[in-house]
Amino acid sequence: MFTSDLDYELPEDLIAQKPAEPRDSSRLMVVDVRAGTIAHHNFRDLPGFLRPGDALVINETKVLPARIEARKPTGGEVELLLLRDLGPDRGGAWEVLARPSKRLRSGLELRAGEDRLELVESLGGGHWVVSVPDVKGLLKRSGKMPLPPYISPTTEAENHYQTIFARNEGSAAAPTAGFHFTERVLEDAERAGASIARITLHVGVGTFMPVRTERLEEHEMHAEYYRVPGEAVQTVRDARRVVAAGTTVARTLETWAASGEAEGESELFVYPGYRWLAVDTLLTNFHLPRSTLLAMVMSFGSEELVKEAYRTAVRERYRFYSFGDAMLLLDGGRQR
Repeated sequence: MFTSDLDYELPEDLIAQKPAEPRDSSRLMVVDVRAGTIAHHNFRDLPGFLRPGDALVINETKVLPARIEARKPTGGEVELLLLRDLGPDRGGAWEVLARPSKRLRSGLELRAGEDRLELVESLGGGHWVVSVPDVKGLLKRSGKMPLPPYISPTTEAENHYQTIFARNEGSAAAPTAGFHFTERVLEDAERAGASIARITLHVGVGTFMPVRTERLEEHEMHAEYYRVPGEAVQTVRDARRVVAAGTTVARTLETWAASGEAEGESELFVYPGYRWLAVDTLLTNFHLPRSTLLAMVMSFGSEELVKEAYRTAVRERYRFYSFGDAMLLLDGGRQR
């Protein structure tokens, strides 16, 4: 498959700059994969598409204020995006994405306010290992929410860039399908007979890095930490249908189903031709062209049907990307 197959035309004014208010008033396009039909609803209608015995799986990751504005000794500015803690074996080191990175070198000391950070090792592609002696203090003093570049950086946008069920800190981007949920929708889902299962995948560059290779299959996914707690494992195993609230949830469940490991790092790349193992229904947002997320959605719902859904969304003026509207793909994915 060519990466150009993930292209589509989007008017700039359809890129949402803030979420719907209230959040569950966003629009919901419902795509019946087996019937090949497209219908238009409100996100508050979501519980009506759930059945007794379903498992609705959500991602409890919490976005860190992971964007740091630092300076080189020469005074030049460097923006760092903290991606993941490399663990106790690396003595407080983090993997970061640095921009611009062309003139950086190992051993260079950066300043972010009163904090000092040392570039330890280049990992290529603008990724660096950085020594961060006091990461909690750094994030508190200098951290900003890592809004995507297509969202204007306002205080309001930063305050909204978190789901209501965010619990476990570690993400460099939000699981955006979760933005639409309110306590009312979760309660109505349970009244409909669905069980809520909670997993964690810390969103990093693996999720939001665009595909730059000509052929989709040649793209390399970066690892992201995930965990499926025992209670969630049991809920998913017992479920009549598994409904993944977002591509991060889908990636987590498919990694777990394929590997049998309830905790680890996922490098799974899902694109057309993939055989789904765990997920029956997928809730998602409308994604960027040439993104691994759009490739996953096309894998779940078929290329032509998803392309038609996107053309329809543009024509009907749905709101796109992180703060945009939602799509529910019914009964694609796993074939029982």
